[in-house]
Amino acid sequence: MDIPVLHRLALNESPYPPLPSVREAMQRAVAQAHRYPQFHPEDLTEQIAAWCQVAPDRVAVGSGSVGVALQLLQAVVRHGDTMVYGWRTFDAYPMLATMAGAHPVAVPLSPDGHQDLDAMLTALDHRTRVVVLCNPHNPTGSLVTADALSAFLRQVPPHVTVLLDEAYVEFARHTALPGTTALLATHPNLLVLRTFSKAYGLAALRVGYGLGSPDLVERIRGQQLPFGINAVATAAVEASLRAESELRLRVDTVVAERERLRHELLGLGWRIHPSHGNSLWLAAPDPIDEGAAALTEAGVQARHYPGEGLRLTIGNRNANDTVLTALAGLRALQSASRT
Repeated sequence: MDIPVLHRLALNESPYPPLPSVREAMQRAVAQAHRYPQFHPEDLTEQIAAWCQVAPDRVAVGSGSVGVALQLLQAVVRHGDTMVYGWRTFDAYPMLATMAGAHPVAVPLSPDGHQDLDAMLTALDHRTRVVVLCNPHNPTGSLVTADALSAFLRQVPPHVTVLLDEAYVEFARHTALPGTTALLATHPNLLVLRTFSKAYGLAALRVGYGLGSPDLVERIRGQQLPFGINAVATAAVEASLRAESELRLRVDTVVAERERLRHELLGLGWRIHPSHGNSLWLAAPDPIDEGAAALTEAGVQARHYPGEGLRLTIGNRNANDTVLTALAGLRALQSASRT
């Protein structure tokens, strides 16, 4: 018999639905669903630019951050070029490379779950058009510090575009977190990619944006689908920007739960490195396959990479307590079997 899913912790979604003010804005927009949205999302672009304190010509908006990433690849990649990224990473990147006609080049992560920046630089050659960094990293939650990122960018050849995926940046609290918008002026080959899916809880509405040099952004906008950002999504993003202080409190709660869950799991004997995203990474040689089975039995849906790792999205307190109970029970069974 199939076990019902009580807690969805597999896709790094927010545990919170949209705020009441955001839902009201969405409902008002639904009433105008017989009207087309803007041909290109110019008003939304200007609002995001003002919010990020950059000029509008540095902002490209798309269908989620993955949509902006595809527009970038379509703009800069020629058939037979390569795209370099650390692996494991967001599953869409090798797919996007293939869709754009590029050959994906996966560089293994370091044993502690960090992207191996030196190895990634070594993998760049005359055929490379894009190199992807995730910061914080998905799925391990590791962080590239400001100094490490600056050193990396200085060594990337100018013909290579650096796609810096910051989908989880709102959850990072490290003092060495890069201030990436300041890097745009000195690195015209840099695109900073962000989303409203994670911290802002609008995953179903598919709005992301990229920050880059005016020339690069213009090329990305050239691949933008007309009428591609619907009016309900636009209204939700605009309302979320107005409610940023409320949403920040939600993010702080997720971060606090992340640290609580990690502390408790460490106490149970799981070896978990610090995370800077909205998830925790449980890795082999810990019993991650058995852990995945225990979570499934408890009605928890997590992201399982067999033999490799287990990514646990941070849910609400009830969901996180269910995780702890399931994994504590597994440890107890293993201890009993050894005695």
